[in-house]
Amino acid sequence: MNKPKFGYGWLVKWILAAILLAGGILMKLYEIEVVYATTGIAIVLFSLLRVVPLLKTLKKEVLRTINLIEIIFDTIMGGVMIYVVFSGKSNDAFWIGIYGYLLAVFFYARGIIYMLSLYYFQEKSEPLKFWFHIICLTLGPVIFVLSVMGEDIISTLGWIVLFISVGGGAYLGYDGYGGYKLYRESSKSLNERKREQKQPTPEKELPKPIQEEPEEKQPYAS
Repeated sequence: MNKPKFGYGWLVKWILAAILLAGGILMKLYEIEVVYATTGIAIVLFSLLRVVPLLKTLKKEVLRTINLIEIIFDTIMGGVMIYVVFSGKSNDAFWIGIYGYLLAVFFYARGIIYMLSLYYFQEKSEPLKFWFHIICLTLGPVIFVLSVMGEDIISTLGWIVLFISVGGGAYLGYDGYGGYKLYRESSKSLNERKREQKQPTPEKELPKPIQEEPEEKQPYAS
């Protein structure tokens, strides 16, 4: 009989669900600071983690230069956002107002550079990546117009992140619940095996020796 396998992925999923929910709630409570910090960190990571793989795989030197300039610009932008949060300036009207413009530039620049590499420099791509950059090209002008109109981009983004956090947390929690059920079934199976091993096995009785019946002496006829 195979030993039951114990998986603790459900615990990790529950922890991640709690972190997601807490992050979403905190983003609404302290939305300016958290949105600024999250956006800045995300942009910096997105930029720096792309450097080596991107520059190694791009064939044309011009395209490598364009992407490197974008990465440097994005890293500086993300760094400024992080600095604004930790310097306590994120609640200033100037930085609240400029947030939307920074985000619009980030999305629009990413979409434009992708389309240039795709159509002008003949780089190959997959459909999912193509549609993602179409969304970037759409988001850039939309966020820019909303910023010009004075809309609160940070608050809107906070609600979006809260919705994503609640949805993601609910999914991870449900998935973790399924994993926990399997864990309990494995634990139950293990306990049943232990009980079976503890029960004494009945000793087999040795076969009794067959006693030979004494032969009856037959009278001799005289």
